[in-house]
Amino acid sequence: MAVYDLSSCPLFFHLTPDETEKILERAVSEARTVEKGNYVVRQGDQVHHLILLVKGLVRTEMVTKEGNVLEIEFIEPVRPLAPAFLVAAESRYPVDVITMEETVFYLIPKPVWLKEMMLNETLMTNFMRVNSNMTVFLSKKVQMMSIKSLKGKLSLYILENTTVQTPSFVVRRTQAQLAEYFGVQRPSLARTLGELIREGAIQLYKRELTVLDRRKLEEMV
Repeated sequence: MAVYDLSSCPLFFHLTPDETEKILERAVSEARTVEKGNYVVRQGDQVHHLILLVKGLVRTEMVTKEGNVLEIEFIEPVRPLAPAFLVAAESRYPVDVITMEETVFYLIPKPVWLKEMMLNETLMTNFMRVNSNMTVFLSKKVQMMSIKSLKGKLSLYILENTTVQTPSFVVRRTQAQLAEYFGVQRPSLARTLGELIREGAIQLYKRELTVLDRRKLEEMV
């Protein structure tokens, strides 16, 4: 099994590299490689494993009852997929997970992961924190959906990815992917980005976006 740097994985915070390695040696049943453009899991599939994304990039999307596709997020290494649903009463994936490039996953059987958490308080605490943070993320997603204007949604997205201390971030999504994320056409997104730039709220150089006037963005949300 190839060795990947898992130091950034929130499940293993405050554990030594040696502790993390021993957990994985005991727990991982399979290292799976999935080519670009393929489904990893589908919405409604039963959760039998903790799936850990260790290399590559995936996007998650949900099909609504009306048949509309709602993009939820892009996930980069090193992150678990839908960890809260591992212990849910209805243990099924809430989203489709699709690879954006060749991607590698570690699969840990559900009973094995639960046993590891019972034996390691730090691992259990990390798992609970990851799930709590996902609840915060989803609440922000609902907030964004409730905003009617594209300019307001885009402003909230920019604010969530920056702080006063760190006003810049690299936009990983292409404009086409961002447009899909907001549920609009690409020309509409490009026009709104242009308006924010002309109004002096942001600066965009290649893929690096910098907030110039945070208060102006906050007023649009």
